[in-house]
Amino acid sequence: MAERDTIRRARRDRSEGKAPSTQAGEFVREEIEHVRQGKHGARSTKQAIAIGLSKARRSGVGVFSRSDPRAIARSLKRSAEQSHRRKSEPFRSAMSMLSFYIDRAGRQLSASQRNRLERAKDELRDLYGRPRRKKRSRS
Repeated sequence: MAERDTIRRARRDRSEGKAPSTQAGEFVREEIEHVRQGKHGARSTKQAIAIGLSKARRSGVGVFSRSDPRAIARSLKRSAEQSHRRKSEPFRSAMSMLSFYIDRAGRQLSASQRNRLERAKDELRDLYGRPRRKKRSRS
């Protein structure tokens, strides 16, 4: 459960008209602080970010809430290319963010949300000039 102060800061960000990613940043900041204090078993910053995004989504912050998969992909591309913390190429970083979010959300994602995010993966591949994944046949 997110701390009261974190929820209060996220709500203040929303009332000031800030982006959902800024609001979610409050939850991520809280989780990273928990890692530093040894409060839970997240072993890396990557896990702390995923946990923070999950808490933000459960608290009503519109993380990955755009309805257009291409808009989600463009946002991830911009974020990955502007990041100073990434160690790999931007495509891999962006795809990792999206995949980690999908995996972390698990069954909490509705079928339509999961499909939208899977389509965003294909859009991301298009933006980077990579081949799309072949559709798996269900037998």
